[in-house]
Amino acid sequence: MSRRGLAVLVALVMPAGCAVATEPGVPTATSSAQPEQFTLVATGDVLIHPALTEQAEADAESGRDFRPLFAGVRPMISSADLALCHLEVPLAGPDGPFSGYPSFSAPPEVADALAGTGYDACSTASNHTLDQGEKGVRSTLDALDKAGLQHTGSYRSEKESREPLLLEVGDVLVGHVSMTFGFNGISLPDDKPWLADELDVQAAARKAAAARKAGADVVVVSAHWGVEHQHDPSLEQRKMAEQLLADENIDLVLGHHAHAVQPMEKIGGEWVAYGLGNHVARHEDPTGDTEDGIAARFAFRRNGSGWTVHKAEYLPTFVDLGPPIRLKDLSREEEGAYAESLERIDEAVLSLGADEDGLTRPGR
Repeated sequence: MSRRGLAVLVALVMPAGCAVATEPGVPTATSSAQPEQFTLVATGDVLIHPALTEQAEADAESGRDFRPLFAGVRPMISSADLALCHLEVPLAGPDGPFSGYPSFSAPPEVADALAGTGYDACSTASNHTLDQGEKGVRSTLDALDKAGLQHTGSYRSEKESREPLLLEVGDVLVGHVSMTFGFNGISLPDDKPWLADELDVQAAARKAAAARKAGADVVVVSAHWGVEHQHDPSLEQRKMAEQLLADENIDLVLGHHAHAVQPMEKIGGEWVAYGLGNHVARHEDPTGDTEDGIAARFAFRRNGSGWTVHKAEYLPTFVDLGPPIRLKDLSREEEGAYAESLERIDEAVLSLGADEDGLTRPGR
């Protein structure tokens, strides 16, 4: 069976929310020839504090519109062949209720804005996944489905949890796994342990193997881990990254949670981004670090043994608190205006010597 035929078969048998991505804006095959390369871009925590909802209300003629918040990164995100976001917080229904830290509940229009920005899929396993219980998990995934965004990391049924997420890039299938270190003291229900994926190397290996068996050419693991507000990855992160990338089925690890940019590193020929920082957030006490983020961009190329990253880049981003609050792609801004942010980001990302392994920042 051809790869295209396999993708169609997988799409037919998967439940809603776990099918191969075929929504508008996702690249699809135009011929039987497989592409020789594709680009994947991934960004940090989408953390919707109340101030961001207030900004969305101010930006809308009626209701809420988060699209202006993300507009600054739309060219970068929409130009990638595959774009992955990390939705850290639950989404409620249109009437809420909405809340911020410590128990988040964000408006469903966030999903519309992410789709409009060009994202194809979101990881949803985080320490806030269970903030609103099972109801919050369901409303989040319903909102993502409605917006046409694929997702993994939390689930509405045991069957859904067992189906690997495969994302189609032409005739290439990318498997996506999402896991978190925990849920802020909230336990998974005894009768529904499948509601969200907890981070464990062996469990990640099983998920990655299932994605390969289903036809994935590349497998990406999104890991919600580390210590908040620390630029240095913990010893646990570094050990786990080595273990994950040593697995033959895992090609790339993307980290979230720290709310500060952490290094990127090449281990055994494969890349880990320990922490992509915040993508959007408005902390009560912003520090600058909490407004910094990066988009990690990887160009995968086919070779004799499969797919490998032949080019790795990081593109700095910054949440300009305004008013109005706006997300900036610093590769498109005058460097002098954001010199402090760029200095912090460069220092953090390159602190483990990733530039010596070929990591670059466009324009640097």
